[in-house]
Amino acid sequence: MKIKNIFYILLACYLATFLRLSIENNLIISIIGSFFVGIIVNQKLTITSEKILLSGFFSCFTSFSGFLYFLYPIVNQGDWIKFIIFFNLIILINIFTMYFGFWISRKIN
Repeated sequence: MKIKNIFYILLACYLATFLRLSIENNLIISIIGSFFVGIIVNQKLTITSEKILLSGFFSCFTSFSGFLYFLYPIVNQGDWIKFIIFFNLIILINIFTMYFGFWISRKIN
């Protein structure tokens, strides 16, 4: 991989992290990210563009640590039923949102 492409990935990571700090709701971030990942997956992008967007921007924007940060207090309280419900609900919402973005992208193209 070229140095220029690594720079673009790092720049995308920086911008995504800055944007993530601007939005303080992890669920909203996750839904927005899933929707746009669904759109991007359907596009015919170059490998470099996919790496910049998916591995750079959206990996930092919808980071797994935000997901864990949301669930940690529930686990810490020992409320396992609530944890299982939220865990599954968040995953299902994101899968359906990603598919919706993919579907919208197919309809537009």
